[in-house]
Amino acid sequence: MSEFVPRYYEIEQALRARIEDLDPHERLPSDTQLCAEFGVSRMTARNAVQRLVQEGLVYRVPGRGTFVAEGSAPRTASHVLSFTEEMRRRGRVPSSRVVERERRAATPEEKQQLGADEVAVLRRVRLADGEPVALESAVFPAGRVAPLLDADLESGSLHARLVEAGIVPTAGRGALSAEPAGAADARVLGIERGQPLLVERRLIFDQDGEPLELTETRYVGGRYGLEVIFDVESPG
Repeated sequence: MSEFVPRYYEIEQALRARIEDLDPHERLPSDTQLCAEFGVSRMTARNAVQRLVQEGLVYRVPGRGTFVAEGSAPRTASHVLSFTEEMRRRGRVPSSRVVERERRAATPEEKQQLGADEVAVLRRVRLADGEPVALESAVFPAGRVAPLLDADLESGSLHARLVEAGIVPTAGRGALSAEPAGAADARVLGIERGQPLLVERRLIFDQDGEPLELTETRYVGGRYGLEVIFDVESPG
């Protein structure tokens, strides 16, 4: 199992911790100061800060520096973010209720996507302030993460455990759709059958570009929002 954690990620997490103790519009260290503190190149420091800019946690003012943003921006569709981190950013208390943990043979699709014959499955109801927000089904290559699934995943973050083990969720691809809640959705989420759900399916890769997580998350439409950032193409 790899123990490598990218330096930009280390800086990013350090800045996240500092932001929690700062007021809106307070200044963060400059790129030059980050280079000196962490012993990295200017590009590495800039990449770490830019990830926080994309999330809406900080903003840059040319010629002046980087500052803490006011309020919590919603998650954007282009950024991989754990549910736990996202809810904390919104000022809500995240928790989970584990519905299923198992290790089993991979289905043909799982084998194709993850490159594993055996998978570890984690199915959880994700809550914010005690309110069910989503039903998440995550599938991992069993040989890489099975020991981590025994950790406290009711109040703790699985992605945080992965990072501690040197497995960093880094990039991914996904698709969004709208679907009516089925009987199982209604039962575990406490909603009416047929209520609209925002369904996100994604494949996440680690820092080495290896497939790590195949996930389906079924969000209650009225309890969750997703921001989309886009460019407007010129006509013609």
